[in-house]
Amino acid sequence: MLSFHGQRYLVTGVLNEDSIAWHTARRLQQAGAEVLLTGFGRSRRITEAAAAGLPTPPEVLELDVTRPGDFTRLAEELDKSWGAVDGVLHAIASAPEDAISGNFLTTGPEDAAFAFRTAAYSLHSLTTALTPLLSADGRRGSVVGLDFDSSAAWPGYDWMGVGKAALGAVCRYLALYLGPAGIRVNLVAAGPVETVAGRGIGTFDRIADRWEAEAPLGWDRTDTERLTGPILFLLSDLASTVTGEIVHADGGMHAVHMGWGAVSAGGEAAGGGGRRPAAPHPATKETTR
Repeated sequence: MLSFHGQRYLVTGVLNEDSIAWHTARRLQQAGAEVLLTGFGRSRRITEAAAAGLPTPPEVLELDVTRPGDFTRLAEELDKSWGAVDGVLHAIASAPEDAISGNFLTTGPEDAAFAFRTAAYSLHSLTTALTPLLSADGRRGSVVGLDFDSSAAWPGYDWMGVGKAALGAVCRYLALYLGPAGIRVNLVAAGPVETVAGRGIGTFDRIADRWEAEAPLGWDRTDTERLTGPILFLLSDLASTVTGEIVHADGGMHAVHMGWGAVSAGGEAAGGGGRRPAAPHPATKETTR
């Protein structure tokens, strides 16, 4: 396991123990890091309940990405508590029902703008607000955002997909302008997993079914914890030369136009037989669900 002893990380987007962000916070703590979470409004109590399930229950700070003043207050609180931040996980995205699940053609500009603001512009707002802390005392901080493959259109993902495409562009521009300060900004494009956010998409099961049938490495929509590896890598010094990148943690689906299902249907595959190989799993795995 990577060591994060003596380092401090802000983790956003924890809603419950199924969240990718929750598993990331747990892994960071297990590796020796100090962690703080964010939540907002009435759902903050849910985040606090999830925080209680971490090895060391952290404080939950207020952050509503639709309120500009929250970014300023968050930076002030982190400065007072820590004085510097080694890394940030941006795991924030939201869209009104009218902007997803097949409503693309009728979505109004306000709902489309909301999806863009929460999914993409919030990465800009969070990163720029914390830039002084990410570069304090000679630090070369790392920001990692959660993404979903936006190289193609996914039925039902709609304006959230547009927001994620914009997220990739925001990541690259932040990498350009913050590189001289030593700050790295990258994304992890995860495959579909069983989270509250994933379940908000009406076509989630159809998309996840395709992943599980066709991803070259196989896929398990219930295995959220395995997605933390690429996130921890990008937050660590091992990725000190990596910025503006999108790392796909999706079983290889982004790389193929026709997945394993198309190959196996023809009865031909490397090694012959047309049989789906079992996806490799760790020999031991702690169950957290």
